[in-house]
Amino acid sequence: MRALSFLFLVAFAAAIGYFAYTNDRTVSVNLAGRLVEVSVPVLAGAVYLLGMFTGWAVVGVLRRSWRRVAEYDRR
Repeated sequence: MRALSFLFLVAFAAAIGYFAYTNDRTVSVNLAGRLVEVSVPVLAGAVYLLGMFTGWAVVGVLRRSWRRVAEYDRR
């Protein structure tokens, strides 16, 4: 199972590398009224990290809520 997970990780990293290599352009992003020039791979990485952070935060909120509900039922 670890070997399969490692192969998926390598395939994902290769796909990301290929994406970054083929899309080495800059795009204009309007951020809070300012126009910022950003390369596509950097923008994709930033959006990915922001998605990971927000997903982690949502999971944390749901986990805390579930614990509170479970503690309430025990009383």
